[in-house]
Amino acid sequence: EASDYTSPEEYPTEIHDYLAAFEQCLGSVEEMLKALMLISRSDLQKLEPLEQAKLDLVSVYTLNSLFWVYLTIQGVNPKEHPVKQELERVRTYMNRVKEIAEKKKASKLDKGAASRFVRNALWEPSAENEKKNKGPGKGKKRK
Repeated sequence: EASDYTSPEEYPTEIHDYLAAFEQCLGSVEEMLKALMLISRSDLQKLEPLEQAKLDLVSVYTLNSLFWVYLTIQGVNPKEHPVKQELERVRTYMNRVKEIAEKKKASKLDKGAASRFVRNALWEPSAENEKKNKGPGKGKKRK
């Protein structure tokens, strides 16, 4: 039983640092989960749909990752368990949400400004316009 191994003398010393880091990470996860559980559902519903989706996906991914760790501790190969497909499915949705967020952040094209820019960049004076604009005191006019 895992609780029997409480001091470094009872397990191989070369894994002590790994176990200490693992315990610290578990403590961090526990604190974050406690903080998340304190947030009311009504507050979460005030989030934008995209932010709600991100939060839900991170929560599901975290729970499945913890289950992966649990299976590993129990001696079950998680790569041969349905949790692997579930993690891949959630990761796919996370990528889709990321793409949607990136599209939302991308600058919107101002079609009017773009067409004026292209029109002015491609504008070439005709021979008639050249003669009109060469007179004294007259500058080039663009329409």
